Amino acid sequence: MSDKRTPLEESAVEFLRYLGVERSSSKNTLDSYGLDIRRYVGFLASQGVEDPGDIDANLVVSFMGHLASQGLSQRSAARIASSVRSFHAFLLREGISDTLPTGRLESPRFPQRLPRVLSLEQVESLLEAPDSPDARGSRDRAMLETLYATGMRISELTGLDVPHLDLAEREVRVYGKGGKERLVPLGSQAAASLERYLSWGRPKLAKSGSEKAVFLNRLGTRLTRQGCWKIILGHAQKAGLAGLMTPHTLRHSFATHLLENGADLRSIQELLGHASISTTQIYTHVSREKLREIYLKAHPRAG
Repeated sequence: MSDKRTPLEESAVEFLRYLGVERSSSKNTLDSYGLDIRRYVGFLASQGVEDPGDIDANLVVSFMGHLASQGLSQRSAARIASSVRSFHAFLLREGISDTLPTGRLESPRFPQRLPRVLSLEQVESLLEAPDSPDARGSRDRAMLETLYATGMRISELTGLDVPHLDLAEREVRVYGKGGKERLVPLGSQAAASLERYLSWGRPKLAKSGSEKAVFLNRLGTRLTRQGCWKIILGHAQKAGLAGLMTPHTLRHSFATHLLENGADLRSIQELLGHASISTTQIYTHVSREKLREIYLKAHPRAG
């Protein structure tokens, strides 16, 4: 955006400021909204629109058609449509616009994808992959063990500070989306890996006693989400699992394995930090697939 903003550009800046200050949105959420809204404002500018009050339903529909013509995936288009709706709801609520031109805007429908899940044997192979006897090997094993033991997101893992861990009680305090806090139990193997890393590996990586982050990079500062994902992919490749991994694969595997071993959906919802049980219910579909697979293999007249 130029130094001298149009009223539309100024409104976009106000909207992002609102998300950051009043809604306490995470950096990832703000980055995502920022990209979507800049794309939308850029399109409107190309149509000669500089004021929010000049946006009508036809322009909104034209924008979505423009995205479709660029070959955008349905999932990405749905996310952008949601951002545009939120932007216009903000404009109406703040009195910047007196209309809501998103009434005709429908989210693209797409089939729900089942999450990719590792088998227990594959998880074991991944956890065994960090075989280096140095501090980084100790860190990587603790990272992987913690991800599978708790089901936390990679961003939550890299956000952990040392005071968040209670290894005596085998618990970890996790700060999720929107700063929501939850306590998650730690299994014995994850706790042992963390204890070894904290007592031996982390001191070798640390450059400053003031650094609170649990997982450190080679510079002795907090490991980034991107850095953590790169490390995980490296070990997945070593274990022959590179093509199966996404940033949430261990999280999905954690939830699915709990469900298959008798955990109830509400408990899994709490452990994952899902705001709604409907988000957690996707794992019931995964388990149904597993049951079907077992049935087809075991029943003498299934084939």
